[in-house]
Amino acid sequence: MNNQIEIDTLIEAKWIIPIEPAETILNQYAIAINNRIIKDILPISIAKLRYKPQQTITLKDHALIPGLINLHTHAAMTLMRGLADDLPLMEWLNKHIWPIEAQHVGAQFVLDGTQLACAEMIRSGITCFNDMYFFPESCVKAVINSGMRAAIGMIVIDFPTAYANDADDYLAKGLELRDQYYQHPLLSFCFAPHAPYTVSDKTFNSILTYAEQLNTPIHTHLHETQDEIRMSMESTGIRPLERLQQLGLLSPSLIAVHMVHLTDREIKLIHQYGCSIVHCPSSNMKLASGFAPITSLLNHGVNIGFGTDGAASNNRLDIFEEMRQAALLAKAVSGKADALPAHQALRMATLNGANALGLGEITGSLTVGKAADITAVDFSDLNLAPCYDPVSHLIYTASREQVSHVWVNGRMLLQDKELTTLNKFELQYRTAFWQERIATTSK
Repeated sequence: MNNQIEIDTLIEAKWIIPIEPAETILNQYAIAINNRIIKDILPISIAKLRYKPQQTITLKDHALIPGLINLHTHAAMTLMRGLADDLPLMEWLNKHIWPIEAQHVGAQFVLDGTQLACAEMIRSGITCFNDMYFFPESCVKAVINSGMRAAIGMIVIDFPTAYANDADDYLAKGLELRDQYYQHPLLSFCFAPHAPYTVSDKTFNSILTYAEQLNTPIHTHLHETQDEIRMSMESTGIRPLERLQQLGLLSPSLIAVHMVHLTDREIKLIHQYGCSIVHCPSSNMKLASGFAPITSLLNHGVNIGFGTDGAASNNRLDIFEEMRQAALLAKAVSGKADALPAHQALRMATLNGANALGLGEITGSLTVGKAADITAVDFSDLNLAPCYDPVSHLIYTASREQVSHVWVNGRMLLQDKELTTLNKFELQYRTAFWQERIATTSK
């Protein structure tokens, strides 16, 4: 037809779950993509008449969802997957992780580890991640190589590492990197002070000044363990959250990771200031940190997204796993079977994460005008039959093994479960190199 509109891509699917409007499931619909943007979402029958795509991708047994968002990870730590398992957090950090990092972590380690993480995340349906690690310039290279979207953490910690000498050096390097790449379409930036127990008041004040000037989120670990709270009480006389409140850090710009141990007053405080929280259920369980009061936080209207934490403490970069664990834990801890229903869990894994990062106008839902960040999940597997409710299946039945296609900004990064931007064999070679090196020197 001569009056058809030319577009780049038309994706036809059995279901589209757009997240916005809430609790919507579209049956036999298509997404029209042009110039990397979602141009239209409409019934397949109408799409065939209206559009003339350069390519049509028909996914007759699939659900299309917004790309999943990993709101907290240390991507390069994928190279430490399985090291020093079954230990409490501070022993794990002090006796194992930090010594290994001091010996091995550099620009090449971070590049190789982050590319390995990107490959795992793409294959898991994750299109955007929020990173916190050393040598963030290497993370930037890995993200660009992979085609993913990422919020790059400008890491700050009050002791020297191979990356920086002191807090001022961390900040200067992070800001220089941001200045170089802040206009890149797939990159955003967060200030990433590691935690209250590794960052001084003076450093927090400097970070807050920069964050307010640059309108940039602050991403930090907070209230992860009882030990953290005890150390804060011994050194400052107050709990970490109250300390950050006194310093002026509580605001909608704060992305607080873990938040396991909270009083009722602290929950109300988080809501009052509009902070976002990252729920990392698998990491919290593995490190025996406890169970975050997610049901109470949700009842107060707090914005919550999901994070995997690093592969050294999870040991997977798998948001499907986090969604399922979170939904089940919320029911078990609250004693309410209707706590954290499936639609809400999926929203937490997508739009809530985007909103926390200040990217809600760009990604997080399948909405006309947003970037084409899309994950396709194949429901043809017998393990997913029968299917009465595809959203329920996404949370309680499906796994990352059913992810078949992934697009970021309209570019296909995964096609029929095969990576299109990263070389699997090169990743295997580099991973084997680091495994041998770390295993030899850590004995």
